[in-house]
Amino acid sequence: MALALGRAIQEGRNLLEPEAYELLASYGVSVPPHKLVSSAEEAEAAATEIGYPVVTKIVSPDILHKTEAGGVLLNLNDAASVKAAYGQITEHARQGKAAVRGVLISRMAPPGTEVIVGLTQDLQFGPVMMFGLGGIFVEVYQDVSFRLIPLAERDAAAMIHEIKAFPLLQGVRGKKPADLKALTHLLLKVSQIAQENPEISEMDLNPVLVYEKGLSVVDARVLLHQRAPTA
Repeated sequence: MALALGRAIQEGRNLLEPEAYELLASYGVSVPPHKLVSSAEEAEAAATEIGYPVVTKIVSPDILHKTEAGGVLLNLNDAASVKAAYGQITEHARQGKAAVRGVLISRMAPPGTEVIVGLTQDLQFGPVMMFGLGGIFVEVYQDVSFRLIPLAERDAAAMIHEIKAFPLLQGVRGKKPADLKALTHLLLKVSQIAQENPEISEMDLNPVLVYEKGLSVVDARVLLHQRAPTA
């Protein structure tokens, strides 16, 4: 079991985003350079180390949807904006009575094709994986595919090809094609994570930015089957 999962289980909570990144990285999944900080000065130092532009995100066990809670600020390009962002999002969280564990500083990923990879629990069949394009395609058109785990490579490839928007992944109007091999690898890794860590009840990787070569998971949410904290 990954250390991140062990800590969360012992405390009877879901994974914090840095822990979700830790879990993904332990399985060879690409995540952006990042650092958890606990002061504005640490935020400035981390941003300098990681390299601008950066993203700041609140880290709190009480905040599941960070953007809706005002806990995410994007495309920060200098020390002053990073320090101000740290103060803004932590103060906003505390006004909402949320327990603040710190702020995640991560590199702002370059634009790519946005996709979503999810894991949910079906009452009858158990863990089910979901794949689709991000943005309006998942929110409005619900253009997604599903498979039970475990996935074989042919299952992962079929999930990618089944969505109606698949031609967009192949590249249209001069846009470069997405790295379908990297996408297949990601789906197989999420399937493996779910198999080897049955404590996970849900996983939401959204968005995943896919490039002509490679991809990056720029937001990750991992929920656990809830139980009381252990002493």
